[in-house]
Amino acid sequence: MSTPLYQLKAEFFKTLGHPARIRVLELLSEREHAVAEMLPEVGIEPAHLSQQLAVLRRANLVVTRKEGSNVYYSLTSPHVAELLRVARTILSGVLSNQAELLADLRSSPGERGRSA
Repeated sequence: MSTPLYQLKAEFFKTLGHPARIRVLELLSEREHAVAEMLPEVGIEPAHLSQQLAVLRRANLVVTRKEGSNVYYSLTSPHVAELLRVARTILSGVLSNQAELLADLRSSPGERGRSA
């Protein structure tokens, strides 16, 4: 019996569920990077970055190539970068709606001075 698609999707999104992994994918959406280049951008310890990169490799979201002593990472598919762009668009809309709601709450004259 095969794994249901919704379960595979949930596992996929769990893989994306760490800020360091998202940051790595954002960087790799721009171009390939060596590990040393990513360290200051991601802001975590080298061993932790290595662990996060291993998670992304196991999920087949990134691939590596070695050049001399450097290991370079890149995305396996441009669709990963597209997914990050779509997530940004969704979040922008959500935050915009929340900002509008907050502005409405602050400007409601009947609600001023009342406790919530």
